[in-house]
Amino acid sequence: MREKYYSSRGCATLDAVARNAGRRAELADAGIAVLAREGSRGLTHRAVDAECGAPTGTTSNYFRSRAELLEGLVARISERLAPDPEVLAELASHPPGRASFGRHLRDIVRRLSAHPEVTLAWFELRLEAARRPEVADLMRGVLLEGFRGDVAYNEAAGLPGGPAEIALFHYAVDGLLFDRLTVSIDPDTPTDEVVEALVDGLL
Repeated sequence: MREKYYSSRGCATLDAVARNAGRRAELADAGIAVLAREGSRGLTHRAVDAECGAPTGTTSNYFRSRAELLEGLVARISERLAPDPEVLAELASHPPGRASFGRHLRDIVRRLSAHPEVTLAWFELRLEAARRPEVADLMRGVLLEGFRGDVAYNEAAGLPGGPAEIALFHYAVDGLLFDRLTVSIDPDTPTDEVVEALVDGLL
């Protein structure tokens, strides 16, 4: 009987945690939408409440300060833009080399293009980092961790290019996505063609 009591209590706790995590994700998604549409000045707890259709004060219950809200958005953006494990497995099935690197890069650009508001929100956070030291500190850690992870993945997969080349591809992909999601200087050239040109030019 005692074992059953603790088992049931544990399930209830896990259910509450799951509901809490789900609600945080919903609010973070609403915050991403606000940030992408209104910019950093429009991102307030009240605006997120309204976007989510939640009672006033809901967002502040989950994210007590603006700093916590921004941290929550960064974490949620990382979740939503993360690679699909099945896609990674398919990419890994090809022999390493220039062609495989191109496939990886096209997948990155596809993921970032498939969710425009998420990528635009990310760019807004990068811009906010130029204005606010506390946001810069947050973004610096996330960006450096991501870059190091990309370098490690590239090396483990046997793909061409080291840290310098990976950095160049970061610069190029950021510029390409910024162009395609705002006002493009060359909208008639397919994005895949631009990616292939980047691979040919930078490797």
